[in-house]
Amino acid sequence: MRTDERIPVKKKVVIVEDDPGIREAYQIIINGSRGYETAATYGNVEALLKDIYKVLPDIVIMDVGLPGINGVEGTFQIKKVLPYIEVVIMTVYEDSKVVFESLKNGASGYISKSSNYMELLNALDEIGKGGAPMSSRIARMVVKEFYASGSNLLTRRETEVLQLIAGGKTYTQIAEELSISKETTKVHTRNIYRKLQANTKAEAVSIGFEKKIITR
Repeated sequence: MRTDERIPVKKKVVIVEDDPGIREAYQIIINGSRGYETAATYGNVEALLKDIYKVLPDIVIMDVGLPGINGVEGTFQIKKVLPYIEVVIMTVYEDSKVVFESLKNGASGYISKSSNYMELLNALDEIGKGGAPMSSRIARMVVKEFYASGSNLLTRRETEVLQLIAGGKTYTQIAEELSISKETTKVHTRNIYRKLQANTKAEAVSIGFEKKIITR
């Protein structure tokens, strides 16, 4: 070997999983890879948080259904103390609420436990490139939820107008609050009706709440 040839530094991975068999399987996969090594394994989030400054992992593979602090809250706690750590959720929970809450709390990816070992390693590689890996089933669910939520239906201004309509504001009041003309307010309202397929203010507001475009 040439004297100037350097051995690449492997990224440190921590596994948080309460099933010993799954922990061991993940550990074998990671330690058998070229770019990663298992720094430590834990059965719960509390144990990791106690050691976090000692272990200083690059990536945490996190289960959701853990005893004590669950993986969703655990992700938030980890990112709060060491924001640079990448957290990959790997779980059987394919629930949109859990997925979105995990991502909101700072998770870098969400992989189903039904994924094979190559999908896991590819997810770790993708994170290293700045990506946000998701297994195909999770990605489809996220896309479906996104469209179902209606978040893509209205523009930012139309959403503001609908929120004010829901608050009982008149066209004149909305125009004054948003610093636009009354006629522009009416145009936005007509667009809202068309996009939401509504015929009245009450119907538009009801659909807005249902699709979570606006809040109560």
